Amino acid sequence: MTTAPVASDAGVGRRRFIAPLRGQVDPRCFDHPLFADFHGSEAMMHSVDWPGIDALNALLPVQGKRFVTQDDALLDDGLHYEQRIAQGRIATRAQNWHDLFNALVWARHPVIKRALNAQQCRHIAVMGASQRNRAQAALTQFDETGLIVRVRDAGLLAAWDRHDWSALFDPDGWCEGDIAVCAVIGHALMEQALLPDRLLVGKCLVVVGDDEVACVAAVAAAIEGDALLVDPAELRPLPLAGIPHWHATQDAAFYQLTDYFRPLREGRVYPPPLRLSRS
Repeated sequence: MTTAPVASDAGVGRRRFIAPLRGQVDPRCFDHPLFADFHGSEAMMHSVDWPGIDALNALLPVQGKRFVTQDDALLDDGLHYEQRIAQGRIATRAQNWHDLFNALVWARHPVIKRALNAQQCRHIAVMGASQRNRAQAALTQFDETGLIVRVRDAGLLAAWDRHDWSALFDPDGWCEGDIAVCAVIGHALMEQALLPDRLLVGKCLVVVGDDEVACVAAVAAAIEGDALLVDPAELRPLPLAGIPHWHATQDAAFYQLTDYFRPLREGRVYPPPLRLSRS
């Protein structure tokens, strides 16, 4: 039986997702490709006990930043969450999946997280702590549900432009490396993937190039330079369950679920992808 769509953007602007208790999570869910970026941190996810703040800080390869327990005393400083990070303190709730995955992304992709934080703080300085502009919405959506996708086949990019999902998800392109997910940033996506039956949609930034490390670095530099994530419309939706081997059921009927594999909205045009200088 094909599972009906449950979520599209991991809860951004939607009803709050309630994660399962730690003891209720099947450890096999972490074998999903969504978690491939985080090999080496399996114990943080698999073990019976929650990792403590010291264990999280031991993973963090960033000078001047540290995870701190979010409690009333911390929140009494009156700072915005992002401003506190700029000062070096990443507020982290104890025994919380969302914040654990956020910590793992900080450890794996600190250059992206620092760029996102710098831009958020820049906008907060202009807008104030209680107002948000479209750039802040884009930054938040990418932080919560974002992926960086590398593409080297113009035909696949064109298929994505027109929401031709059957062409985009042709196994040959993914197996041969013409398109690949090179970084998972969205910690809310990871949280929702704790329930394997959810059909998630990532919000993607696309880079034309071959070198995955260079693609991630280029995205970070573009964010920091205010050349990316100035509007949510920049983000391309990607139904993750359509990626070959990312979902148990991928027969022809599955790809006909138009509530999940949505047709292109009239008038929707995606911006051109970021290109590595040598591509």
